[in-house]
Order: sequence, then structure tokens, then C-alpha cells
Amino acid sequence: MTTDHLVLFMPSGKRGRFPKGTTVLDAARQLGVYVESVCGGRATCGRCQIEVQEGHFAKHKISSSKESISPVGPREARYAEKRDLPAGRRLSCSATVEGDLVVDVPQDTVINAQVVRKDADARVIERFPAVHLCYVEVEEPDMHRPLGDLDRLRQQLRKDWGFGRIEADAHLLPLVQPILREGRWSVTAAVHQDEDDDAARLIALWPGLKNEAYGLACDIGSTTIAMHLVSLLSGRVVASAGASNPQIRFGEDLMSRVSYVMMNPDGREAMTRAVRQEISKLVQKVADNGGIERDDILDSVFVANPIMHHLFLGIDPTELGGAPFALAVSGAVRMNADDLRLKLNPGARTYLLPCIAGHVGADAAAVTLSEGPHRQDRMMLIVDVGTNAEIVLGNRERVVAASSPTGPAFEGAEISSGQRAAPGAIERVRIDRQTLEPRYRVIGSDLWSDDPGFPASVGETGVTGVCGSGIIEVVAEMYLTGIISEDGVIDGALAARSPRIVANGRTFSYVLSEAEPRLTITQNDVRAIQLAKAALYAGIRLLMEKQEVETVDVIRFAGAFGSFIDPQYAMVLGLIPDCELENVSAVGNAAGTGARMALLNRNFRREIEETVRRIEKIETALEPKFQEHFVHAMALPNKIDPFPKLAAQVQLPPRKGLDDDGDGGGRPRRRSREERAARRRG
Repeated sequence: MTTDHLVLFMPSGKRGRFPKGTTVLDAARQLGVYVESVCGGRATCGRCQIEVQEGHFAKHKISSSKESISPVGPREARYAEKRDLPAGRRLSCSATVEGDLVVDVPQDTVINAQVVRKDADARVIERFPAVHLCYVEVEEPDMHRPLGDLDRLRQQLRKDWGFGRIEADAHLLPLVQPILREGRWSVTAAVHQDEDDDAARLIALWPGLKNEAYGLACDIGSTTIAMHLVSLLSGRVVASAGASNPQIRFGEDLMSRVSYVMMNPDGREAMTRAVRQEISKLVQKVADNGGIERDDILDSVFVANPIMHHLFLGIDPTELGGAPFALAVSGAVRMNADDLRLKLNPGARTYLLPCIAGHVGADAAAVTLSEGPHRQDRMMLIVDVGTNAEIVLGNRERVVAASSPTGPAFEGAEISSGQRAAPGAIERVRIDRQTLEPRYRVIGSDLWSDDPGFPASVGETGVTGVCGSGIIEVVAEMYLTGIISEDGVIDGALAARSPRIVANGRTFSYVLSEAEPRLTITQNDVRAIQLAKAALYAGIRLLMEKQEVETVDVIRFAGAFGSFIDPQYAMVLGLIPDCELENVSAVGNAAGTGARMALLNRNFRREIEETVRRIEKIETALEPKFQEHFVHAMALPNKIDPFPKLAAQVQLPPRKGLDDDGDGGGRPRRRSREERAARRRG
């Protein structure tokens, strides 16, 4: 009897059971996982490369090892001899399933890879960097004044540039004399001074005049990494690049990565190495795109959520996996870039913004610095939607912050047709109120699905799935058209009205696309979105209670995903509280902007350090009212909170559960105790 083995593909999170001997490529195709192959499985193109992940993945209840895949066969060996096959890579067209398996599809082999939103905004930032280039002309040696070359250099820097005490990096000691002589006693010194009472430090030295110096501003997200190369002299963003966070292969959400560390002795080292290697690749990419040498990069600022922050620094994040969610270090971190294996100038420095709390990290601090709720009178809500949503609410009087465990549903995981944002993914959805027919737009095409020429415009990619913004819109549209009730139940009675409503066991689904692969929104998909949005809204309501406000004046969506959320649909879904729609907007990679601010002006470092000390941290898991808010927030948009400003602009369906008209093909809504009593009295 053939035993089926569980195969999990990362970063998509799709899984299935397959008989022993199934090629990994066939398994991927059956699950709808995009693995490129242009040679028809002949092991000649090399585009179908995969990597096997080893260890115990507790969240997925799967143990994977190299023994779970077939040994290298003749075709793979021949390819490896003639072409370059990186260590640890296998060809999925030749390798077969021999046991339970976790497979990573490397993003460098995928043409239709995730679209990483990475552009920097055009904000002008006043410059006062921690690293200065200082040109000086040093007195030549004099037998009557036996002062060392380095000491005369220090003396000239103090005289011309006003520095106090100046220390020198050890790596420069053997270089000072040859550089001074090469420059004929004229040199450019890079001097680092972060705080006024710090000793200035000589970190780099060039002969003659040097007028180029650069820094890095990097946001390490759990899903993506965004990096900007910035001129320290002009403040201009010279180049930007982004990449998927390779740690996704160890777990798509933060807690699964913590679990991986706990279950695998070398888990922390593996994840630290993976993220540093990816960051090093991005450094090379922005340097190449900017036409500079890595040696010209003298400073760097990094922001990240607490678990990414700890793993980047090489710190075990296990303590963040449970109460009291203790950070190993919460304040700002200053260190040499060499300690992080970044391979910049040998004297380059690194600064990490402070973390706010155990699950509200340096990225949230950077967003706060960028948007400045602490600088204004209006009550501003900042929401960074991700696998772990970070929420900041406040004004110049008081700022509070919390995190909420939304999970990966908004990024396409745990959704039957879900995927990350990539060409071919549905990102916009509209449903006709009368016919219930959908139309949609996909990433990579400007046309809607009912426009002439749409099939040709998506000919290369096809329609492959639904990404986060599309999932929000389709569920909101299903609610607005009456396909689902306010309780989130798909109305099976509508099957008589539209073939788009189809039975799916004891529940119903909505067919969004008939093309291959057929894309449906199932009852479980709707529930996953309800759970995610309820967790976020409950966290927001807790912060509003702490601030003693019933409304907010301004809402800002931060992060790459937030840039593509339509505020109207977010409010229809009940993801955010009622607010004037004109006051709801996306601020893009605000964490990256905050990192650039800290890179270009050291006064911003002092500002955010002081602000974080004053921010009040709310731990949602310990708040007794969180569950109450969560239950109310499961309804669309909310069971008890009114949305009058939204209702003034959008026609919302009448509030009712499906039991008002029978079961509608779905499970009836359970009546409250008061309703049952009223019926008995009647």
C-alpha cells in the first residue's frame, strides 16, 4: 500500500499529500505553486530549482530532512557538471518525494516573483548625519616638533572642524602615514559622532579631497526587506532595492519562526545567517545600481519588528514567544557594521532604532518618527498591517501602542486561492449588485477582466490567485452585494440567482474566476479574514479606550501592503474605525522613511529615543476587554460600533443575520438570550 507524504511549499504555504515517487515539480503543479520549467522536465534548463528545509516545523506538524527526497540522479548530476547548481539546490523535475517534506522555492529562480514595493518617498530631510566628511591640510612632520602624524591629524580636525576629543579606529592606525603622504598632507577624514557628549571617532581616511559618502536605510520586514542607498552629503536616495525575507522558509509568521528556533538547535543561527546574507546581496545591488563601491558606505540604519530585530542581531527570540514577551534589548543599538558581516567600509557604523515593546518594534518606532503623531494635536491612528499588526494611536499629549496577532491571511496565506503580490494576482475586485458577476484587475495589467484585450494582457502570467488587497476587496464586495451576511455567512439561497454561488460540502463558495486555475472564495476564506480583521480592530478599540476617545481624526496605513489597501473597503470590512475617508491614506514604507530620517539627522535619533520612552505600551493579551471587542468585530463592519461617516458615502446592506430568511443554505445565526426570551413572550 502506497503511503502519501505531506509536502509543504514555502513561501506560499501551500501543502498537500502525494504518493512516494511523485516528482516535486508535479506536486507543485498540482497545488498551484509556481515553479518555472521551460525544458519540459528534461533537467536541462535548471529553472525548477528548489531547496529542502531540514528540521521540525511545529506549526505545520511536519519534520523534514534530506532523506525525505530522492538522492541525486544521473540527470541532475549531469546538469550540475555542465551548469552551475548552487550547493543545497535540487531540480524539482528529477527529485521525488520520499517522505514528509518542506520545500523552499528560491525567489531568484522565479520570474513571476513577489512584487516588493520598495520605493522611497520624496520627503526632504534636513541633514545632520552622524558621519561627516572633513577635508584638512595637515602640517608636515618637523624634527623640532616630534608629534605623531595621527596626532597632528587630530589637531587639525579639532582646529578646522571644532571637534573635541577624537579617537581613531584601530584598522586606521597602520594606514594614516601612507595616506597622508599619498595625499601630500591633504586628506579627507570621515568622522563619526552620534551624540554631542560622545568622543568623535575617525573611521575612514582618503588622500586628497573625497566628496562621496553614503549610508543605508533598511526596513527588515517579516515578509520583505526594503533598502535605500542614500547620499550623506545631499540626502538624495541614490538607489533602492527590495527582496523577500528568506526566513519565510522557516515559517510565514513570526511565531512559527520562534517555534522553529525552539524546536531546532541551529534554528537561530540559520535564520540569522539567511537574513544577513540577503541583506548583503541587497547592499551589493544598491551599490551596483548607484554606481558606487561598498567601501563608500559609512553608516547604516536598520528597523525591524522585535523578532526580526533580534534575529538580525543574532539574539535568540525565544523569550518573545510567550508572556511577558521580554526583549533582550529595547533601547537603540549602536555597533560596527563589521559585527553584522555587512562588508561595508571597515569603519562603517550601524544604528538600530529602539523597540517600543515585545511585539511593537523598531519599525513601529520608525513609522512614528516619520508620521509624527507626537508632534500634532489631531488624534492619529497608525496601522501597519502584517502578520503581526502594529498599532500606534495618539497626539502630542499622549501616545499609546499595541500589537495584534492578525496572522498571514491578509498576505494570501491560509486563503484557498491566496498568494503574495505577484504578476497574475488579483488585486482589485468589483461585483455587480444585480447579477453578482465579478470583474477584477490583476497585477501586471491595467485592464479590468471585462475590458477588451484583457486575456492578451495577462497571457504571459495568467490569473494565478488573489493577493491581500484583492482579498479585502472581494470579501467587502461580497458583503455589499448581500452574498455574505454581516455575520460572514455565504448565502446559499443565492445559488438560484447566480451560478457563481456553488455548494462546497455543508457550506457555499463564490466563484471569482472560472479560468484555470479556478479561483473561489470559500466560507473558510471569509472566516480567516474575519478573524484577522477582528484581531486588528479589537486592538485598535483597546487603544481608543485608553485614550478615552470614540473617534479618530486621521488614519494612516503604513507598510508595503498598506499602500494598496483601498480605505473604503478597509472600512466596509471593519478593519479600521469609522473616519472621514478623505482623512484615511497610505504612507507607503514609512518605516523606511523613518530609517532615512535617523540616517540623515542624528537629532531624529534623539527624538525617537525620547518618544519611545514616553509611549505607553498596551499588551492586548492581558486586556480583559480584548475578547469582547474581538467578538463584536467579527461582524461586518462591526456588531455594535456605528459607521455613520462610512454610511454617508457607501450604501451599506441592512443589518441582519441569515436566520431572518431561514438558513439561506448556511448555518442559522444563534439567537441571543434576549431574542429567545422575546420570542417566548410573543
